[in-house]
Amino acid sequence: MLSFVDLMVAGTISCEIAAYSLAAIGKGASFMVGAVPGGAGKTAIMGALLNFVPSGVSLYSADTLRTIKNALVEPKACYVCHEIGNGHYYAYLWDEELRAYFELPTVGHMMATNLHADTLVQARDQVCGDNAVAPQAFRRMSLAYFVRVERLFASTSRRISAIWESDGESDHRQICDSDNLLNVADSQLVSEAEFGAALQTIDSIVSSGVRTIEDVRTRIVDGRD
Repeated sequence: MLSFVDLMVAGTISCEIAAYSLAAIGKGASFMVGAVPGGAGKTAIMGALLNFVPSGVSLYSADTLRTIKNALVEPKACYVCHEIGNGHYYAYLWDEELRAYFELPTVGHMMATNLHADTLVQARDQVCGDNAVAPQAFRRMSLAYFVRVERLFASTSRRISAIWESDGESDHRQICDSDNLLNVADSQLVSEAEFGAALQTIDSIVSSGVRTIEDVRTRIVDGRD
């Protein structure tokens, strides 16, 4: 799996977005990664962002309705839905299973998932429209990242083109636009002091030369201890 350092080198994620994500997800923010085309790198980005999950929070696959319901009485963890989709694939969630999944934050769990959507409107229509997830439950998905894929001749570039955030009570607000301009001053999840500290951590990790997802995770955990 790729680390956020790999994604920075590829131009998929900026240093500022990495720092914002470290601060927000490190505080327990749930997140989804959206893009319509296949091969956009949604899973790779989600995997890299999972490195930012708080220390001591275990990762589990939200593979069945039984797993999700059992989680309601389990210690805090991050439950990964491999994709929001109506297919018979491992840890794909739809309909009743997806509605149950969006209840996990009510008992302190985190969510992390992918879906085929290029915009927040498309994501909300898919989750709330097609699956009848309540709007207030959709707000529990604290962060929504969207990926733009650009193809030029034989080369393909992928980059995060927008980020939306919600504090769980208010509707999502765009915090990062297509020009990668991150407006931390308006963030409801991350203070400017937290963002500054996270920037220092990201810079330290990049400067150290570590790159594998395992080594990056170790540096993140050590920095929090």
